[in-house]
Amino acid sequence: MRTVPRQRSGRPPWMLVLPALLGLAFLVLPLAGMLIRAPWTTLPQRLTEPHVLEALRLSLVCATVATVVCLLLGVPLAWLLARVDFPGRRVARALVTVPLVLPPVVGGVALLLVLGRRGLIGQWLADTFGVTLPFTTTGVIVAEAFVAMPFLVISVEGALRGADQRFEEAAATLGASRWTVFHRVTLPMIMPGVVAGAVLCWARALGEFGATITFAGNFPGTTRTMPLAVYLALETEPEAAIVLSLVLLAVSLIILASLRDRWVTSP
Repeated sequence: MRTVPRQRSGRPPWMLVLPALLGLAFLVLPLAGMLIRAPWTTLPQRLTEPHVLEALRLSLVCATVATVVCLLLGVPLAWLLARVDFPGRRVARALVTVPLVLPPVVGGVALLLVLGRRGLIGQWLADTFGVTLPFTTTGVIVAEAFVAMPFLVISVEGALRGADQRFEEAAATLGASRWTVFHRVTLPMIMPGVVAGAVLCWARALGEFGATITFAGNFPGTTRTMPLAVYLALETEPEAAIVLSLVLLAVSLIILASLRDRWVTSP
């Protein structure tokens, strides 16, 4: 019987440890600096200010609704890319990942050209239904969903490709319809991937700035989310910007740590 050689224990090579420590410091030091410079004495008072609570509420609502939209559209899209062999599938997969590398401001401009009042679809929506998306809360949700959906699609597609299709084939053999196979067999198997993708999607939507300010503007109580409030406060009151940044950091860490450890971490 062939034995797998054990990894030798001992002092790790300095040529790996040194850049690893530098990388860790590069990621941690900015966060530590923000914690050190935070106005802890006035923090409770600043957190209860109306504009802070309003921006936080708007951010949480818009990010959650955007994640729901991504789930409704992204899960079927991921299933199509993973399970259906159609002409142009590679091109479609590449187009899905474009928002990952596209500058958010460019994404906002693209949304304006399509969904703006004079856009390709936006003008029709305004003339036919009287619906305008730019500079509204709905516009914030659209912008956040646009930049966040690729995270969900990539995660779910990877889970679908790794799922054992024999269970689906067995269910189909027993007479289950395609919809029954999907929501009774496929979806439970890939649920960890769906939840992981939804968490990443929600966190990305929560921190979106460029596409939001370009497509939805920066109006208090309507489109001013927490990232936009941070940017505005940084110009006039740096301590308030630090407080808002701490709120975003705390919310993101709590959500990512709790849900990701529950659904993604393997034993």
